[in-house]
Amino acid sequence: MINERKITKKDLNHIFWNLQTMSFSYNYEKMQMIGFAHCMTPVLDRLYHDADKETRVRAMNRHLEFFNCQINANALILGVTAAMEEKTKEDEKEAVVSVKAGLMGPFAGLGDSLLKFTWMPICGSIGAAFALQGNIIGPILMFLIYNIVNILTKYFFIHYGYNKGVDLIEQSKNSNIIQRISNLANVVGVMVLGSLIATTVKVSTPLSINVGEQSVKIQEMFDKVMPNFLTLMFALGTFFLVKKFQGKYTVTLILSVMVIGVILSVFGVLK
Repeated sequence: MINERKITKKDLNHIFWNLQTMSFSYNYEKMQMIGFAHCMTPVLDRLYHDADKETRVRAMNRHLEFFNCQINANALILGVTAAMEEKTKEDEKEAVVSVKAGLMGPFAGLGDSLLKFTWMPICGSIGAAFALQGNIIGPILMFLIYNIVNILTKYFFIHYGYNKGVDLIEQSKNSNIIQRISNLANVVGVMVLGSLIATTVKVSTPLSINVGEQSVKIQEMFDKVMPNFLTLMFALGTFFLVKKFQGKYTVTLILSVMVIGVILSVFGVLK
């Protein structure tokens, strides 16, 4: 028999506040498992308040399985999971675990594409534009505009996921909307990063070649054939290294670029 208790708006808001601390309990065995279970406690307390101990234990154990996804996408999964906990019978609860596992991958890609690889670079480029002019508003503006979207999407997705419930999953499968939005976000992200490289990254060399009595500047030769050639080579080289090592040594790569850049600048190879 389906649980007769109903989840309230207060319970969903409680999930939203718990979600803000989800990453605090991140671990390398089951990733966000503890955080997800913590977010679901208001729902489980509401639905299984009068249930026996064994039923309550089974309900909690359902959400102590491996879980890992992008944090904003987690809000949507939490909303859908809450709806399924409310609408399914006790012998149908395995579907709750299956849905969570099935949504992790595609929703993680969607969340990363939209927030991490699209919206964050846009906010960073806006903040950097002010910061490069010496304006203190740059980092503050980046923090504000990013977190307005970050916080509002979490709140909206929890309520939207709950209201749509299982219908949201079926609609996504039929229309392939997740893949389409993800592809669109990837294109926007590439455009933003490309424009950011072109406007903020400057690599040039003061070196020159003596040809007889004349001195030919290498940078002027590059500019006539392909402007910003060194910048392009630097960007492609960095991208190649990041992809080759699958992002494992990104911090080391950043520090190495800084050190090598300073050394080459001191010896007059780059400027």
